[in-house]
Amino acid sequence: MGQKINPLGFRLGTTQGHHSLWFAQPKNYSEGLQEDQKIRDFIKNYIQKDMRISSSVEGIARIEIQKRIDLIQVIIFMGFPKLLIENRPRGIQELQINLEKEFNYVNQKLNVAITRIAKPYGNPNILAEFIAGQLKNRVSFRKAMKKAIELTEQADTKGIQVQIAGRIDGKEIARVEWIREGRVPLQTIRAKIDYCFYTVRTIYGVLGIKIWIFIDEE
Repeated sequence: MGQKINPLGFRLGTTQGHHSLWFAQPKNYSEGLQEDQKIRDFIKNYIQKDMRISSSVEGIARIEIQKRIDLIQVIIFMGFPKLLIENRPRGIQELQINLEKEFNYVNQKLNVAITRIAKPYGNPNILAEFIAGQLKNRVSFRKAMKKAIELTEQADTKGIQVQIAGRIDGKEIARVEWIREGRVPLQTIRAKIDYCFYTVRTIYGVLGIKIWIFIDEE
């Protein structure tokens, strides 16, 4: 069997940067790590609740966290920030206030910023959310995968691979289906590859979606 490694962790320091930037003493490190995860979950849940009315796609590509002694900077990279801002003009301030309440930051200032990504469908997380929405609406998985690949072609990427595993289309036996367009060199470290894993809860059970996008070679 091929030993599969997470493409992002494999490329750390060459083509891939960290999503959290801070320094901690070894004994406080695990707390900082858990706090980052909680902040990310909190923001995702908040935006999900907020945007339930407008669209099934949250459009969060990634959340970067930078911590200094007196400041915590949270940058949310979104594909469609307009949706969030149109629903609630004060949405960002509310999110900031709720975060401060949740994590009771006293001597640290919290700053939340939203950045738009240029090509939303060139990002695996946004694509995975799109496929998940399709699968929940009982669209056939092949159709959903093909549509996702069409969307990435507009974002001029060099290759994409999509994999769906689980009880596809409600079949009794779980299986893995995948489709590839262009080239996806996972062994090449200098190839910039974006990857994401997303779980969808359908009425038949849980499906796992994995997406690899080959952006560029350095």
